[in-house]
Amino acid sequence: MRPDREGTPLTVHHLNQLLLVCSLVLLVAVAAVRISSRSGLPSLLVYLGIGIAIGQDGIGDIQFDNAELTQVIGYAALVVILAEGGLGTKWTEIRPVLPAASALALAGVAVSVGVTATAAHLLTGLDWRQALIVGAVVSSTDAAAVFSVLRKVPLPARVRGTLEAESGFNDAPVVILVVAFSTAGPVEHWYVLVGEILLELAIGAAIGLAAGWLGAWGLRHVALPASGLYPIAVMAIAVTAYAAGALAHGSGFLAVYLASMLLGNAKLPHWPATRGFAEGLGWLAQIGMFVLLGLLVTPHELTDDIVPALVVGLVLTMVARPLSVVVCLTPFRVPWQEQTLMSWAGLRGAVPIILATIPMVQGVQGSERIFNIVFLLVVVYTLVQGPTLPGLARLLRLGDSGAADLGVESAPLERLRGHLLSVTVPAGSRMHGVEVGELRLPTGSAVTLVVRDGTSFVPSPETMLRRGDELLVVATDPVRDAAERRLRAVARGGKLAGWLGTGRSTEGSQAGR
Repeated sequence: MRPDREGTPLTVHHLNQLLLVCSLVLLVAVAAVRISSRSGLPSLLVYLGIGIAIGQDGIGDIQFDNAELTQVIGYAALVVILAEGGLGTKWTEIRPVLPAASALALAGVAVSVGVTATAAHLLTGLDWRQALIVGAVVSSTDAAAVFSVLRKVPLPARVRGTLEAESGFNDAPVVILVVAFSTAGPVEHWYVLVGEILLELAIGAAIGLAAGWLGAWGLRHVALPASGLYPIAVMAIAVTAYAAGALAHGSGFLAVYLASMLLGNAKLPHWPATRGFAEGLGWLAQIGMFVLLGLLVTPHELTDDIVPALVVGLVLTMVARPLSVVVCLTPFRVPWQEQTLMSWAGLRGAVPIILATIPMVQGVQGSERIFNIVFLLVVVYTLVQGPTLPGLARLLRLGDSGAADLGVESAPLERLRGHLLSVTVPAGSRMHGVEVGELRLPTGSAVTLVVRDGTSFVPSPETMLRRGDELLVVATDPVRDAAERRLRAVARGGKLAGWLGTGRSTEGSQAGR
């Protein structure tokens, strides 16, 4: 903030002003989500624009230049975002692609850093230390951007799972690299740095898995007196995993993501309330983080760095990212169409901008220029990549609208040892035109109610489902997962799912009953 205001005590009057400004910013940001969803732009650009608009070159004239505070708040927000992303990550989608995603998060980052840093040094005049910092900063795909964009884009489960897991995993090695380059410059013995990265990742993974398993076990066996305590407990466990991992000199970011993923797949009580609470905190963290980053930037100082940002971004997008994808995914026999899409879907967002504050805090020479280059790169290439991603998926024939759009919410029926699934049939889903009896749900589950055009009725086996229908499906605990898999299979492949090669695992589980 302004130097003359440093040390000024916070009075009730100042608190009232702060609450008014923050609440108005939140309301504008919430309303702006509708604009971003219609345009296909990631919401981060809208929030960054709000921060710039109320900043020192905007209408608000708020003077803010505290990079250290921005870094601290950014880290805290990233913990919440990773926790929310982990809670929403399905293990069934992550498990088959875990080796490929891990390769992208480790070897892919190394390739991207090397290519981008070399280009930044040779083409923009940055010295090697600055170039390595830029290469490391922009090599991390952003969890917030990936989670918010990809879950709206109809992609196959394997592509979506790989990109989500990569974004959850690659923050950890990138943070280690940026800190190393910012504190000591280039490392003489690269294998020492690689060993430190692997050790920190191992410590973070061990603590995250332990915290997630113990937390899930405790929440299943301890009956809390109020349902509202479960969401608080889940988020507290996730944050504990981060803090414990960081204090143990491990990767706290990897710890929080793994712990949250275990909690999200553990069938905890009152899960819909927990999921909604985490999603709300995730939105709040994104809004606060992006607005603060918009405040930190000084727009009139960006003009000199536009060309270097475009050059570095072009190399990153067209050379470094595709090369890292090809090197890491070719051994896993990933089709070229999926490799092409994943090359283009390496979305950047707030994480690179937050990481760009690390050299500023460390006092690295030219750190302000590094921040400006990263900021411009993220804004420009997010404008290009975000809106064009659905079109590229259609061009490559990788659309999977039924699987992506089918929403299933689960509420526990604890005394009956069952679950109530709420399913919405989206536009374009192959569930349209399927009769209830043709769903062939596993024994122990049934469609009990259909809501259509505001009217609810109990369906018969001959009731034909239509777009926009909402179904209430009751499933006993043993068949709850099989019922959801079957519903998603029908959404992808229609009534003949299973016989046409769609949803084989579901059909196999059903046939074995």
